[in-house]
Amino acid sequence: MAVTEKAPRHDPPRDDPPRDEPPSPQPPAPPRLSSPLVLTLVLVLLVLLQSPVRRALSAPVMQSWTTVFVAVVLQAMPFLVLGVLLSAAIAVYVPPSFFARALPSRPALAVPVAGVAGAVLPGCECASVPVAGALVRRGVTPAAALAFLLSAPAINPIVLTATAVAFPRNPEMVVARFAASLLVACAMGWLWQRVGRTDWMRPPAHAHHEGQTKGAAFWGAVRHDVMHAGGFLVVGAMAAATLKAVAPESWLRTAADNPVIAVLALAVLAVVLSICSEADAFVAASLTQFSLTARLAFLVVGPMIDLKLFAMQAGTFGRAFALRFAPMTFVLAVASAVLTGAVLL
Repeated sequence: MAVTEKAPRHDPPRDDPPRDEPPSPQPPAPPRLSSPLVLTLVLVLLVLLQSPVRRALSAPVMQSWTTVFVAVVLQAMPFLVLGVLLSAAIAVYVPPSFFARALPSRPALAVPVAGVAGAVLPGCECASVPVAGALVRRGVTPAAALAFLLSAPAINPIVLTATAVAFPRNPEMVVARFAASLLVACAMGWLWQRVGRTDWMRPPAHAHHEGQTKGAAFWGAVRHDVMHAGGFLVVGAMAAATLKAVAPESWLRTAADNPVIAVLALAVLAVVLSICSEADAFVAASLTQFSLTARLAFLVVGPMIDLKLFAMQAGTFGRAFALRFAPMTFVLAVASAVLTGAVLL
């Protein structure tokens, strides 16, 4: 007798109310290193290794290194802090429209006026880039804004005073730095007016402190610039101390005895160290093996083009601008330093 298979029965779906499923547990956040934790770990490590650290610091080489490092930092820090306070005040409280009204309408005349304006408006290179971007946004011709960008951190009163303090026996260094830096600023402004193209410069974005209260923007700029410029000052002081204490004297004498190598070496060193302009004179003064002209190249190149400035210029005006502006500035700065040094030093 055949067995008849029953067809499977499909029950109609039931409209059961949806049930709330418990949320899946989130994975624990990975541990993060904070500044207090890092400081604590460093202090614990120093306590555990205090004996070898004490022996290393008592070596003559380390004592010489420490002396140069502390001297450079202590001499430069007051000028750096004062320059940061003044540059933050100018960037926040002086409206950019003031510069647009003060500059002549003709670009050829606006360039030297903007260059000379840098002599009376203190500011480090970290502040000059956003101020130049604000000028371009307000309709100032780019050639004049670039002249101000180069001159303001190089020939302002704080920088020139620091240079006079760092070179008490060579007051001609102050005049040479002023003349060479102003020459580069005006030459670059006129050159950009002549050969620069609008598609090479990206319109700068609005400043980050816009929309904040002036007090908050001021102290935010001060905190940022002190940490930023102070870090580069420490790196520069460490490099100068290392050159003085570790580098063989024969190497430094060989580089210093060749005028071409000496100028190029200190110009490249200024680009790499990226020291704030309020403090670079003290680093240059410590490089006594080199001629005054070579150290002048260090002081002229540093405030105009270095690694941090290249990054800031690329972020403000675009990479196409920075790739063209930086090499031209470097060449003109070295040539101006050599020419001015031959005349004044």
